[in-house]
Amino acid sequence: MNKNSKILQPMGKIITFNPTGEYYFSKGIKAYHRRDYYKSLKYLQRAQALEPGEPMILCQLAVVYADTGEYQKSNELLHLIIEELDEEMVECYYFLANNYAHLGFFKDAYYHANLYLKLDPDGDFVEDTEDLLEVLTLESDNLHEDDGYEEDLITRQEEARELLESGHFPKAVEVLNKVIGDYPEYWSAYNNLALAYFYLGDVKKASSILDEVLEKNMGNLHALCNKLVFAFYENEQQNVQQLTAMLKKINPISIDHQYKLGTTFALVGEYGQAFFWLRRLYKQGFSGDASFHYWLSYAAFFTGRESFAASIWEKVLQENPDKKGHEPWSKIGNSVNGLENDATSIRNRLESDQLEERLFAWFLISLSSEKDNILSSIKMLEQKDLSPLEEQYFSYVKTGIPMEDAALEHAHNTALLIYKKNHPIGATEAVLYLMWFSAFIQLQRNGVSMKNNLAFAAAMEYIWQKCKKEKFSQQEAAAYYGLSTSTLQKYVKLVSDHLN
Repeated sequence: MNKNSKILQPMGKIITFNPTGEYYFSKGIKAYHRRDYYKSLKYLQRAQALEPGEPMILCQLAVVYADTGEYQKSNELLHLIIEELDEEMVECYYFLANNYAHLGFFKDAYYHANLYLKLDPDGDFVEDTEDLLEVLTLESDNLHEDDGYEEDLITRQEEARELLESGHFPKAVEVLNKVIGDYPEYWSAYNNLALAYFYLGDVKKASSILDEVLEKNMGNLHALCNKLVFAFYENEQQNVQQLTAMLKKINPISIDHQYKLGTTFALVGEYGQAFFWLRRLYKQGFSGDASFHYWLSYAAFFTGRESFAASIWEKVLQENPDKKGHEPWSKIGNSVNGLENDATSIRNRLESDQLEERLFAWFLISLSSEKDNILSSIKMLEQKDLSPLEEQYFSYVKTGIPMEDAALEHAHNTALLIYKKNHPIGATEAVLYLMWFSAFIQLQRNGVSMKNNLAFAAAMEYIWQKCKKEKFSQQEAAAYYGLSTSTLQKYVKLVSDHLN
């Protein structure tokens, strides 16, 4: 800038910058390609305000709304375009098909997908639409049925469901067999019939029905989920592992299937996967039946999200007050046979020369249903010379007053997260906790932040499983604790570097 820059130039001209709708549209597209959906929406909404009747802007805005889960808003814009602004923009039918599929309205999705193929057989989205139709066919059994058929099935299926829930299993079997006789390809009835036989104790008959479903309707999600549940209750560990691995690879678009997958994972203790699906439905406004909030609370609690679990449990009690006393946190610390309640073992560990052994002992006492008896039986502790860490741990266990040492409190909370998956504590599990407290001692000495309890728990779990030469991938560990694989890898390295 020269020295005369402040002098007014009489011949100069001020150029005003007035951005157009096209300008903001271009910025919105660039933000969308960077996956910055918030900025993309902001720019596209500005473009729409400047050029409210431009269908191209509205169409792109609808696409972004869909990618952020705002399917209803997206559909409103798409219908506006093809019904009032530009009926030639037939790609809107493809976008509508996708949106309806995500909302679970499969007949609407099926209709709009076929309409797009009819109107634009050589269009840009033909291959994607054909893939969508294939998925829709797998997801729904009655895309071609008329309303009379569907109404009859809904009525009879509801009757069967009420019979199952009320425990009238023989009558449910009778009703469902009649439904199958009238509608031999209505797979939902087969799945419920299998459940009825399972509840009656005829596991062999129940399993054979599911095998029949999977033979005639390969990949039926409800049948696969029910097979996992049956295997879990029959303690068929190999089948449980195989079916769990298979179901983890499935990514359904149906709300019903997402719910079935989430509740099944919760029921068999795969809480990380359960939380992923149930939380996703919750964020979309799904409320489901009475069991939805129950399993969401359990999945949240057993993946370390205690406050969220507590807030969801309030909804459970509103829906079903009889569930009081069945909170997920009531399952913690109730082990009878573990080291948690072995007073002799705990006393011996408190006398150990190894600090990690003694910290582990305090952790065991904090869990024990015999805590008061154990504390009263080791009176010498109040006079014994304790390390600063032990003094705080002792005080916390005895009084419940929060610890002054934040790192120790994080170590305790991390151990609690590990305990939710690994209890009761036997000799094998004890190694895991000793490894953790040993790593904690070194981490604290080196001033490492201990705040990410979930990440430390996941890393410790992964390292321990590998030490046992168990098949336990980083993806499984990350999924269970609700982390990204990259975060897990970072903490695995961190913990490994601080293990003696």
